[in-house]
Amino acid sequence: MNHFLDLIMIPIQVIIVYYSIYYFVLAVCGMWRRKEKKNYTPKNTFAIIVCAHNEEAVVGQLVENLTILDYPRDMYDIFVVADNCTDNTAKVAIEAGAKVYVRENKTEVGKGYAMGWMFDRVYEMDRKYDAFVIFDADNLVHPQFLREMNHHLEKGESVIQGYLNAKNPSDTWISGTFAIAFWMVNHMWHLAKYNLGLSTALGGTGMCIRTDIIKKYGWDCNCLTEDMEFSMKLLIHGVKTSWAHDAIVYDEKPLTFMQSWNQRKRWAQGHFDCGERYIPKLFTEGIKQGNLLILDGIFQITQPYFLLFSTVYLVMTYINAFYPIYTNIIYQVLPVTVWKVIGVIQYIIPLIVLLQIKVPPKVWFYYLLYPIFMYTWIPVTFLGFLHRHDTAWSHTKHTRGVALGEVKLTRMGNMNTKK
Repeated sequence: MNHFLDLIMIPIQVIIVYYSIYYFVLAVCGMWRRKEKKNYTPKNTFAIIVCAHNEEAVVGQLVENLTILDYPRDMYDIFVVADNCTDNTAKVAIEAGAKVYVRENKTEVGKGYAMGWMFDRVYEMDRKYDAFVIFDADNLVHPQFLREMNHHLEKGESVIQGYLNAKNPSDTWISGTFAIAFWMVNHMWHLAKYNLGLSTALGGTGMCIRTDIIKKYGWDCNCLTEDMEFSMKLLIHGVKTSWAHDAIVYDEKPLTFMQSWNQRKRWAQGHFDCGERYIPKLFTEGIKQGNLLILDGIFQITQPYFLLFSTVYLVMTYINAFYPIYTNIIYQVLPVTVWKVIGVIQYIIPLIVLLQIKVPPKVWFYYLLYPIFMYTWIPVTFLGFLHRHDTAWSHTKHTRGVALGEVKLTRMGNMNTKK
């Protein structure tokens, strides 16, 4: 029995050790910023695309926000895709100042299809743009967003993810803990990988992609996590995703547990779907090209698998404590002291992040509930794995519009506003 379970549990433990070290290194590397001189001189033109399905409650505030960005108005256009709408999304967007394209397709449903459809229409226009910028209808955008993306494009970066902030972190404990999770990922994953010269991944909104990149490699990303799919598709070709820490977008976080459950389940389904298709390709191309950047992408796309392995190990550890049935090598690979240091530092770093970004007072209370929220990822991930081939789109309904003036523009102190 021991020998049989060792064949399963020893590889799982080795994976846990490698991932724990990897996450620890990233967490530490996300605590600092590269010093750089920024060039805010506007040089690039942007086609801003917002895909909206029944978003009349929020799309107006976003479009109004986008019309007054701190960037020459003649250097960017705002396109809203009214995708299979049955409300006044198109009317509201037009009145707010957007160019609206109505899409009706009951077969190809989802944001990925809508984005690809709009990309094709932009390419057919007489005017040519240097880059696409994609937002969700419930977003608000920092006035400096396009200047920051312009700076990164001028540095030679082609695919860029902006900082995903929250516009409603104080609404409920769900929106608060959801916001904390995003802040942690921003610093301990995206910023860390950028500091190390590694590729991160697109986050669905606040994305900037050079138009010639999509034209060269094609879009055709229509799974439930089209952002991850496109990131991995590009990485196979050696095109990395960069990070713009000061290009801030304010995203609306779910208010209720079931909203967050459904949204996270959709992400997990899409993540596993992408994993099945891209892990073998990343491994093959990474080895063939001898490219560590591509191989590192495996860590990105296997995160939900790691959560499942960790859960299995945790359950088996409790069983093993009372009835030894496998060999525990965790403390043979790394001493207990090292595990304690990793645990303490990974607990302290999130606190440092929250202090750095000066979160609202209520968020500190939500931080006490944060572990509960994180543990709910286990059943969500498990269900995502079981339903990984289910591509039915789950839409998050937004009912309350918020203007930019109502949102605290956090992290303003980190931004250089010289033009």
